[in-house]
Order: sequence, then C-alpha cells, then structure tokens
Amino acid sequence: MSRESEADIPADAVLPGALPEALRAELVAFRRDLHMHPELGNQEFRTTAAIKERLEQAGLRPRVLAVGTGLVCDIGVDGEAPAGGRGLLALRADIDALPIPDAKTECAYRSTVPDRAHACGHDVHTTVVLGAGLVLAELHERGLLPQPVRLIFQPAEEVLPGGAVDAIEDGALEGVRQILAVHCDPRVDAGRIGLRPGPITSACDRLEIALNGPGGHTARPHLTTDLVTAAARVATDVPAIVARRVDTRSGMAVTWGRIESGHAPNVIPQHAELSGTVRCLDIEAWRQAPDVVVAAIDEVANLHRAKSEITYVRGVPPVVNDPVVVELLRDAMTARRGAESVESTEQSLGGEDFSWYLEQVPGALARLGVRTPGERTVRDLHQGDFDADESAITVGVELFTAAVLLDAAG
Repeated sequence: MSRESEADIPADAVLPGALPEALRAELVAFRRDLHMHPELGNQEFRTTAAIKERLEQAGLRPRVLAVGTGLVCDIGVDGEAPAGGRGLLALRADIDALPIPDAKTECAYRSTVPDRAHACGHDVHTTVVLGAGLVLAELHERGLLPQPVRLIFQPAEEVLPGGAVDAIEDGALEGVRQILAVHCDPRVDAGRIGLRPGPITSACDRLEIALNGPGGHTARPHLTTDLVTAAARVATDVPAIVARRVDTRSGMAVTWGRIESGHAPNVIPQHAELSGTVRCLDIEAWRQAPDVVVAAIDEVANLHRAKSEITYVRGVPPVVNDPVVVELLRDAMTARRGAESVESTEQSLGGEDFSWYLEQVPGALARLGVRTPGERTVRDLHQGDFDADESAITVGVELFTAAVLLDAAG
C-alpha cells in the first residue's frame, strides 16, 4: 500500500506530531514512575489513576473501565459520533506487570514492590500510547487532527484469557474500525520496528493436571499406582503424542513449567501435579487443541492406572496482523525514520491478548525495538533484569502519530 498524489499527506512529507524535548523528558519520567510501582492484572489502580490524571490535564475525558482499572479515551470525537463518520482508529496499550522480582540491582528506578516487575515492557507500551494521545490532543486543538482516535489502556494482559475480553465487553471497540499496538522486542535495536503480515504471535492456553491413585512403599510398586512414573510419562509422552496428532506445520507444543509429587524417597505418593502451556501457531489447530491434548493425557494416565483431573484453561488465539494495516505502519515508520528502520520479524510462540481485538476489527501489532544499539546482551522478556532503551518511547509515539495522519490521508 502506498499513498501517492491523491493523499493529503504523502508518506514522504514532513509530518506534524514530532515529540518536543520537554514532552520526551516527561514521558521518560512517567515510564520510570510506572516501572517503580508495578501492579498486577486487575489491580492497576495507581497506574490507572496516573494515566487518567495526565489525560485530564490535557483537556481529555478518559473513562475508567467497569472492572475498575484500565480506561478508554477518545480524541476528536464530537458528542456520541466519531467526527467525519469514518470510525475511530484505536491505539492500545496493556498496563499490568508480572509477579516476579526486579533483578536490576544497580537501576535507580527499579521496582519498589517486592516480587513485582514490569519485565515485559508494558510500562513502555503505556507511555507510548499516553504520549501519542498527548501529541494528538495538541494537534486536535490546532485543527490538525484529520480523524478521531481512541486510546485504550487495557488491564490484565497477563491474566488468561486476557483483559482485552473485559475491555471489549465494556465497549472499547464500539465505533472502532481498526486498531494498532506495539510490543517491546529486546532483539530489535531501539530506533527500529519489526513487522509481519499475518500471524505474529501464537495461541497460548494453560494446562493443570492432577494425577491420583493408591500409593505405597517403593519396595512394592506392583501393588500401587506409581504416580511418580505416571507423572514422568505424562510429562514426556504427551508432548510427543500431540506432535503426531496435528499437522506439524501448526507448531502445537505442550511445555511444562511445574511438576510436583512425593515427599520421601521410599514412599510412592498418592498425588502428583503438572502445570504447563499449550502453544500453537495456527488458529485452526488451536481450536482442536483441547480435545487433542486431553485425549493424550487420559491415554497416558490410564496406561499407568492413574486417575487424571484436567483443567484446560482457554487462553488467546494468535495475533493475526492485517496486511493493509501492516503497510500503514511501514509507511508511518518510513516517513519518520526511513525505510531502513523497518525489518521483518518472525512469528513468536508467545501469547498476546491483542488477538481478541483483531477477532473484531482489522489491525496490527508491531515489534518495538528496545535494545540499545551495539549492546550484545539480550535482556529477554519475563526476566527480572529486563529493561528497555527509553529512546524507544519517542519512536513509538512518533510511529503512532504518523500512522494516524497517513491513515486519514490514504
């Protein structure tokens, strides 16, 4: 997709909406404040209040979601109807943190909350959408905002099936025609973004298994249900069985994060537990996943005379980027930073509840580079030492503002 002579603002024009230095510094400080005060999903009361206060200072009228955290805020909307009749372009951020300790011992803005950290970059996402909102609000005041925009600050992305479900039920997508988001990527240099049309993340479900049976002495395993062996076979055999019952191109994978059983070396226990995830690259295979996985677990458990109790928690489908919206982001980033600032990215096995929005309206998620150029160490997501090069905030804000302007012109 390109925007040529008929467009009011061609992609190679100098676009308004660049970030002034004072706002740049303010946003870095805002992000650091969020980083120091992380809150878990559906508990983001301080975070919500901070976003709301800053938007109101800009003359906007944010609305807190019915769940009590998160909010939506429209810019350039007169009364109940979006200006211009085209529908709203939405910018989405997730605002929750992770239940892990912050391991950045030398960082002045490390988390002040024990066992809580913004180790997935949601503080950056939030600050980017806030900054874009402030810039777009100023453009609206100057009569330079060509279309209405909705900001969505969504809680509980890390809580399956994701706070996006609650936000949608609360009307976050009413009047929205397409939606944009970014996600921090520590493998991409700050100043760059990664794009991919089609699936860019995977489906992710959660699996909890309890195995039960009569225990006994390790001297007489033939008189017991050997639950330790049964749990070990479930852990090793189920992923292999599943991999042979779906198309290998679907990328369905069962991976365990916890296995527990027993307390003494000479006692066969009566109970064992396993927890893990089911991830899948393909949405059709994801729809089959519960039946395939549960059947495999039951087969292995029955073979070892163990009774199984399975809790299969549906998570999120893959994020499937609309190709036209991907090209909008490409044009926007090219207009701001040049064609060399855009790179292709692969499909991730991570889950992301932005997918629920894309079940309703077209949109796209971009990978926002947060690695300091030249840095060799990759501080991966969901690790306690994760941090972001804060110049990425400016990149994200200017990407979104350019996308809003180019979309209206195209």
